[in-house]
Amino acid sequence: MNSVDLMLLSISIPFITAILILLFGNTRIAGVYSREWLSIVSSVALLLTVLPLLEHFMQGAIIEQRLIEPLPGVWLHLSIEPLGMMFAAIASLLWVVNTVYSIGYMRGNNEKNQTRFYVCFAIAIGCTLGLAFSANLFTLFIFYEVLSISTYPLVAHKGNELAKKGARTYLAILMGSSIGFLLLAIIWTWSLAGTVDFRAGGILSEHIGQPVIGILLFLFIYGIGKAALMPLHRWLPAAMVAPTPVSALLHAVAVVKAGVFTVMKVIIYIFSPAVLSDSLAADWIMYLAGISIVLASTIALFQDNLKRRLAYSTISQLSYVTIAAILVAPFSLMAAALHIAAHAFGKITLFFAAGAIYTATHKTEISQLKGIGRQMPWTMGAFTIGALSMIGIPPAAGFLSKWYLLLGSFQAQEWFVFVVIIISTMLNAAYFLPILYTAFIEKADDQISFAGIQEAPLAIVIALTTTALLTLLLFFIPDVPLQLINQIPGVKP
Repeated sequence: MNSVDLMLLSISIPFITAILILLFGNTRIAGVYSREWLSIVSSVALLLTVLPLLEHFMQGAIIEQRLIEPLPGVWLHLSIEPLGMMFAAIASLLWVVNTVYSIGYMRGNNEKNQTRFYVCFAIAIGCTLGLAFSANLFTLFIFYEVLSISTYPLVAHKGNELAKKGARTYLAILMGSSIGFLLLAIIWTWSLAGTVDFRAGGILSEHIGQPVIGILLFLFIYGIGKAALMPLHRWLPAAMVAPTPVSALLHAVAVVKAGVFTVMKVIIYIFSPAVLSDSLAADWIMYLAGISIVLASTIALFQDNLKRRLAYSTISQLSYVTIAAILVAPFSLMAAALHIAAHAFGKITLFFAAGAIYTATHKTEISQLKGIGRQMPWTMGAFTIGALSMIGIPPAAGFLSKWYLLLGSFQAQEWFVFVVIIISTMLNAAYFLPILYTAFIEKADDQISFAGIQEAPLAIVIALTTTALLTLLLFFIPDVPLQLINQIPGVKP
């Protein structure tokens, strides 16, 4: 099979899976629901499609395909570049792990509407692959919007009033920002440049001056609500009403990664690092991202609910990517791309652990977890690795991206960024280490007892230990991601 066919197949597999689950998901095969078999088989099939596609790309293959032309000169157009290839590889790998986890979680908690859950999950993965392989802003926008719509039922999954309210906030912010700002920015870009294609060196350099750069940059950055730059961050804590596999999807596999991925695509291929490095218009984004990093980390300190603390941690960590990308120094662009991978593996591990705790104990608050590390050592051991990665302590992968970001701040001579990273690292430690102390050192009191509590179902434990190992593996063997990252325009001086 040639490279183009592999690319088209990789996007098609999740959508075909969604249709099959919708039709046959409630039937049983050997006592197991078809939705589970189909999800497992399809996720593995996607990974086995993306891996040879990655090999072809690494060997220098040019992979692109125009599909249809809905507007004159504007195509639904797919192509693969280094950042998109890395994003697709991460998403396809984590779909396998998240599917295993989802089966254990949905069974363990007797969740309702499981067929709808797996259908929407598959559609979200398909949109993620389509977004990763988008060759222009028009194609990216289509998949970006369908991703928002397909994840709305997942956020509202529990069906109670709290879930519905959280889902409404989620969809209102994401679609309101994309239609109000991002779509306007895309149309304006097309009117200025006559194209919306992603191109090395950007497409706006010869068409705009300083005032327009600032306005367009504002529209793009705040139009990409999935990047959760404050104050467009409220959808993330609101979405924590969803089941934990959905939280993992939102934070690690698809939604927030789609946000920061889009930020990087716009900076590199629409504006270009050269244009932004010579402009003062990007400075305000750097300061806003820095404020988001520190403020979100500070808010996380005061959250007793484990998933809400992780949500505010994600808001902070996403702004690492934004601030690194906007610096446009070679090392900072490398840090931005590497942090997408490091955060994906580390944060999915943390959410997997939170879900495991809920499944085994039905506890959701950090203050309720005294001594749980002795009863659930695999879960809390994995949580520890994820937490170390978010703090930036070796040998976890988060250390690498923070190291390159510090180097990037030196390259760009931006001491504000350097100070922000140091302060945020201390705040990361301040809100993660007490969780570990509570779990491993403190003893359960009379009101909270974990006697008889064991690990969550095996599928959950397998999934969270796998992602914890991936977090360590990325630190020791970062070769493939770094090879891809080094091909991104602007990374090499």
